[in-house]
Amino acid sequence: MLSYVIYYQVFAKENADEIWKNFLLNLTSDNIHWLIITIILIPVNWAFETLKWQVLIKDFENLSFWKSYQGVLTGITFSLFTPNRIGEYGGRILLVKPENNWKAVIATLVGSFSQLLVLLSCGILGLLFFIFLFLEIDQWIWLSIFFIGILFTSLMLFCFYNIDLVIPIVKRIPYAHKLKRFVKHVNVLRNYSSSILSSALMYSFLRYSTYTLQYFFMLQFFGINVSITKGLAGIATIFLLQTSIPLPPIWDLFARGQIALEIWGFSSENEIGILASTFTLWVLNLIIPALIGTIFIVRINVLQSLGYEKINGKNNNI
Repeated sequence: MLSYVIYYQVFAKENADEIWKNFLLNLTSDNIHWLIITIILIPVNWAFETLKWQVLIKDFENLSFWKSYQGVLTGITFSLFTPNRIGEYGGRILLVKPENNWKAVIATLVGSFSQLLVLLSCGILGLLFFIFLFLEIDQWIWLSIFFIGILFTSLMLFCFYNIDLVIPIVKRIPYAHKLKRFVKHVNVLRNYSSSILSSALMYSFLRYSTYTLQYFFMLQFFGINVSITKGLAGIATIFLLQTSIPLPPIWDLFARGQIALEIWGFSSENEIGILASTFTLWVLNLIIPALIGTIFIVRINVLQSLGYEKINGKNNNI
């Protein structure tokens, strides 16, 4: 299945031949250093995600950095088949003890919330700057977007730093008693102090910054010459718009390409270069880690990890 997904996304596109030729052309040019730096940043990108996950699970699971890194990569593999990459949760729990599976899911949700908060905050600022640079709209509309963005971001920050308020809400959900196996693990949210949440937010920002730099370097590699300010504004806007489209990563590359064409169309007419930048970054940061993740998956006893295999004569089903 993964082989089909990779074939469909990498080789079965209308512009695949042109993108490949464009890639080879730039590979022999003076721009190759941009590609090298981008590749070097791939493990850095996922290292920040690993450190964030480690911070959020340390109270109930003592995983080494390398073990946590494997969990992140297996999550990437599973995420290729699910909307908004929710498969990450299923992949990561394979590396924790069965009794901590639900806690790991909740920790991953908190990490995703922190990443979303950073993405939306930077995206709103980027969108405002992009509108200021390229679009002619009424000043009052711009100010309205600004104040709505500030209000929305402040509300999300409040929710993030008071995330334990979710506990009584979850417990009051109708028929919550039928989900008691899950509900009892929600109490892990009480362990997240402001310092832990701030650390998660910091790693989310570092990861966002790394991915942003990778995107900018890919633009330079494919000859999309935009200034750093216009580049950061455009990238932030693209990330914001991509987040609003709930498509699985295996299907959303077309949508990503269309958004990129619209945004970078204000700065360049090099459509193949724009598509190649988006496509290559997607392959580097998702497909390659997903392939590595499959190596770890085949070495994992999935049933045992999920608590359904008998261990020492006892059923460990949680």
